[in-house]
Amino acid sequence: MAKNHNQYVCQSCGSTSSKWAGKCDACGGWNTLVEEETTSNVPKSMGRGKANKLGFTSLGEHTEAPPRLTTNINELDRVLGGGLVAGSAILIGGDPGIGKSTLLLQMTASLAKAGTKVAYVSGEESVGQVQLRALRLGVADAPVQLAAANSVRDIIASLDNVDKPDLVVIDSVQTMFVDTLDSAPGTVAQVRAVAHEFIRFAKKRGVIVILVGHVTKDGQIAGPRVLEHMVDCVLYFEGERGHLFRILRAVKNRFGAVDEIGIFEMTELGLSEVANPSSLFLSERDAPVSGSAVFAGMEGTRPVLVEIQALVAPSTMATPRRAVVGWDTGRLAMILAVLETRAGIKFSDREVYLNVAGGMKINEPAADLAVTAALLSAVFDTPMPNHSVFCGEIGLSGEVRAVSRQDARLKESAKLGFKLAFIPPLPSNQKASGNNQTTLATTPLNHVQDVVRFVRHCQQN
Repeated sequence: MAKNHNQYVCQSCGSTSSKWAGKCDACGGWNTLVEEETTSNVPKSMGRGKANKLGFTSLGEHTEAPPRLTTNINELDRVLGGGLVAGSAILIGGDPGIGKSTLLLQMTASLAKAGTKVAYVSGEESVGQVQLRALRLGVADAPVQLAAANSVRDIIASLDNVDKPDLVVIDSVQTMFVDTLDSAPGTVAQVRAVAHEFIRFAKKRGVIVILVGHVTKDGQIAGPRVLEHMVDCVLYFEGERGHLFRILRAVKNRFGAVDEIGIFEMTELGLSEVANPSSLFLSERDAPVSGSAVFAGMEGTRPVLVEIQALVAPSTMATPRRAVVGWDTGRLAMILAVLETRAGIKFSDREVYLNVAGGMKINEPAADLAVTAALLSAVFDTPMPNHSVFCGEIGLSGEVRAVSRQDARLKESAKLGFKLAFIPPLPSNQKASGNNQTTLATTPLNHVQDVVRFVRHCQQN
């Protein structure tokens, strides 16, 4: 028989506790436990009804790919894997004011003008506020159905009719509530229940549902972690308010590749696509200066060239400062230790500042060689050769290791006018493809000592 009891749920990780505590034992968050009333119903068996047998199929049976609904925004379609899939649930998160609502309003307006039935439900703004934004973006004439509501029951009842829309945007999932729960909107129980109702509606009716999610101060989507497991696609909208560009990144996609990115530029008329992001990140490079190196990176299936800047300054403190923007702090500490141990370059009495120009965030270890070149260039106060790029991973013994998709990196570098590439040596079982050899000269580097010798040679010349 169903019983009502109270328990305390962590609003950060979703773990439960029978009593209140100032600190969550699961995630370590302070003052995150909130009392919620739950209903438990523990059956004695799985049920008395007759079970239905499942129909199994083989892995080799041919199934057609799901049809795609293109948004007419190439960067968004790239991240989604080619477009929207009917019956899918998509979760998009990002910092406040980063442009999530602007992107979705531009997307829905584009689809509505092409004949797609679109509904936009806002739980944070009134209909008038959304209309003012649409007027500012120049899409007020799009036939998008607007509504302002917070009750999931009312929203689904209004959408589930004969003339149901093909796409529904819910902005945002943290402001919606299910009236069967007594907890406030935004709590773990409410977010989980709201997402479950909208996902079930999407799967049952074949409607595309896009949920907007708030993020915590750590950059994670607020609510239970299970929310990201429930949806089909998870997108993060990243960027710094001081920079004009925004990055849309896919961290989960059941219908396409993950780690794919789309680049947008914030303008007065909304977000515009950036067809060549490498030229955007390198647009402010003028004359070569010391402490700068260009990294040929990969974001998903797209090669992107970014500038890595380093500054090495004398320090009088016992523990010199290490400041990193756009890269992993732990990886910088490893590179500094390798240079000091394997190449004899001392950093223990110097402050080190590292920055990825343009606000780009790099996660792949292939940037080790470019970071090393930028650091050595700053130490010896010697600019790297103009029109040169770097890519390669550095091991703890100082060796330069091979990286994936090297041909694509070199091809993008040659397309942008670079003439020289410093890369790891090819493995013995791999042959050079010969791509770009007529326009891009490659110089293999085996060890960090080779980089040191090259920078010293540039200093002498």
